[in-house]
Amino acid sequence: MTDLSWGSWGAIWAVLLFMLDLATIARAVTREHRSTASRLAWSVVIMTLPLVGVIAYFFLGDTSADRKSEKKLKYLRRELPKLPAGNLPRAELPLLYRQAFARAASVNGFQPVSGNHATTTTDSNESIDWLVADIDAATDHVHMLFYIWLADNNGTKVAEALIRAVGRGVKVRVIVDGLGSRRLLYDPLWARMKECGVETVVAFAFRFPLISAFIRRLDIRNHRKIVVIDHTITYVGSQNCADAAFRVKPKFAPWVDIMLRVTGPVAWQAQRLFVTDWMVHGGDDIAECLDHTPTMAEGGFPAVMAGTGPTESVQAVPDMMQMLLASAQHEVIITTPYYVPSEALHQQICAAALRGVHVRLNVPATNDSLIVAFASRSFYPSMLNAGVEIHEFQPGLLHAKVLSVDGTAALVGSPNLDQRSFDLNYENSMMLVDKTVVGDIRTKQEAFFAMSVPVQRAAVAEWTVPRRILINSIGMLSPLL
Repeated sequence: MTDLSWGSWGAIWAVLLFMLDLATIARAVTREHRSTASRLAWSVVIMTLPLVGVIAYFFLGDTSADRKSEKKLKYLRRELPKLPAGNLPRAELPLLYRQAFARAASVNGFQPVSGNHATTTTDSNESIDWLVADIDAATDHVHMLFYIWLADNNGTKVAEALIRAVGRGVKVRVIVDGLGSRRLLYDPLWARMKECGVETVVAFAFRFPLISAFIRRLDIRNHRKIVVIDHTITYVGSQNCADAAFRVKPKFAPWVDIMLRVTGPVAWQAQRLFVTDWMVHGGDDIAECLDHTPTMAEGGFPAVMAGTGPTESVQAVPDMMQMLLASAQHEVIITTPYYVPSEALHQQICAAALRGVHVRLNVPATNDSLIVAFASRSFYPSMLNAGVEIHEFQPGLLHAKVLSVDGTAALVGSPNLDQRSFDLNYENSMMLVDKTVVGDIRTKQEAFFAMSVPVQRAAVAEWTVPRRILINSIGMLSPLL
């Protein structure tokens, strides 16, 4: 029997590689909860980048966390109550917004509840000051979850308030994301918090990444920002537990956010999201926190929380936004740091402008992700042609994530308008209807416009051919971003 020649071995390896590509493409196109555009994009990447594309898919293509966490999450989603004891009456909603609220409520099985009150903070420092004051006034418990927590001025102020609370006998539980807060985890502040009695859990701990990559996708993160204090106070918005100077990316500072301090029955729903995350990521059983029956204050607005993620009602974020956009009669204002939406959401935004709604989009002029910045600009021509006004925020990175409609309804929370927030990150949002609160949010959005420069349609039309090729080529990868 003769030895195989180098040419024969080359042919064998080529066939094996081709079969591996086909097998990986088969996996990519049969995965549930993926858009057609995403499946097509991954198929192209796998075929045009042999082996590299296969490796990239298994590291970045599957939207799965580790099996243990997914199994625990499914169990808790089934066993934990979706509604508080006491049967709070269902909120009366304006007809225009009922379908959008129904979609938001379907994510976690919640129902819209009335009797909520909220105040919008002025800036990041005020958000922290209010939070510290609420922690210092806490008598029973403080629950906090942040994607990024830094040991800077604001991060330290909050940590010290938590340590003081523990000293008074208050139960304090903290969740941070293993990647977003990795610097805190190696800082003496984190060790001091734990030594002083703050109970801690790390979501998606970022240990042994080369080994973990074969078990789960590394960039599935808990991007939520949740605060619940004494069952009655919650915070919702885009701000991390850090200074606006944001020392990990000072080049893009200040980071500009919107945060709402909310009281009322909707805080129970934020508590349900926290309890689930706490127990999924290794915390003890704290289901008894959900035994609390919230009280409904006089007046107040209807609201519902939505905790989304790769295992929580896929595409819920764009669905909620599309339904709010469809309800718009006069005005839509979108504030987001990253604009790389699904095709359906993008078309709904353009459609709103085409039917006469005044649609304005505000994004940062300088983005901390150059690739996302290019991908965002690939959508400019079609939006401008449809009549959407685009403004680029100048003094820092506009990090607020808000959609307001007609000064009456809004969706505010942690999700960006990109595929990562739609498919990969665990996010939390609140949908509400109230002219006063949404009016305050809208006032903030108008203040952002005052610090922004409008994008002129003529300027975009004059982009050079090489620039168009670069922008649109990266834009073609938007289903993967």
